[in-house]
Amino acid sequence: MNLLISLGVGLLTLGTPGDARVHAGVHYGPGARERMDVYAPRRTEPHTPVVVFFYGGSWQSGDRSLYQFVGRSLASRGIVAVIPDYRLYPEVRYPEFLRDGASAVAYARLHARDWGGDPDRLFLAGHSAGAYNAMMLATDKRWLGEVGLVPNHDVAGVIGLAGPYDFLPLRDPILKTIFGPPDTLPATQPIHHLDGATPPMRLLAGDGDTVVDPGNSTRMAAAVNGQGGAAQVKIYAGLGHISLLTAISGPFRRRAPVLDDMVSFVRGGAPSISAAVRPTRSPIADTIGATP
Repeated sequence: MNLLISLGVGLLTLGTPGDARVHAGVHYGPGARERMDVYAPRRTEPHTPVVVFFYGGSWQSGDRSLYQFVGRSLASRGIVAVIPDYRLYPEVRYPEFLRDGASAVAYARLHARDWGGDPDRLFLAGHSAGAYNAMMLATDKRWLGEVGLVPNHDVAGVIGLAGPYDFLPLRDPILKTIFGPPDTLPATQPIHHLDGATPPMRLLAGDGDTVVDPGNSTRMAAAVNGQGGAAQVKIYAGLGHISLLTAISGPFRRRAPVLDDMVSFVRGGAPSISAAVRPTRSPIADTIGATP
């Protein structure tokens, strides 16, 4: 971890209040990358929701320790947050990171009550490549099916932050290697696995995102709703790929109500999700962990 990222993570974490019970390094599988950190509120309710959050990194990098601010932010709002690591390229390629994600979700559902959560209020969320992982688990029934779960039965909803859901054609040579031969690529896209029975979705993105086209979110929402599903989309004015994520943290929440919009979805509220929000810009937040 370089110095800039270390300082940035420290700033995000220290500036994010929340007295959480942290269960660190929980094994959900046998591998070194099959571990998760759990952030649970000190006080839980009978139906405390659980959010499994997948981080991004182009399926090539990432570490759960960088996302303490996400776990603590959600726990401060009365939500059990689960942040798993998963195997990355070059150790694995598609779809093995999805299989890791499915195993993490199954473990979280099985042990939700141990952390004060309700397994029947289990949500998936993620940023960038992590949003893709969450969305694939919610739409392509194969992966949760391998661990005995059914998306529209066992997943209460999905939150995607700046996710790629419809990103063909591939141009990056590494992504071409990760996702395989051209003739199989359509099956790797969440937008091609919609059947009208997917869990409800809230898709968030920034109109200043130059890493993942915000059109991924608008196209996905339109396709879900066109199939008879339920998807809400919100595009924040002025937010970029990383600043969308860091707006969750205490020091940068004034920029946009990203955390509020996540929590209201999990809590079952439905405030207006159509209006864009003009945040306050911060060059610091745009440099932290800047790998998509």
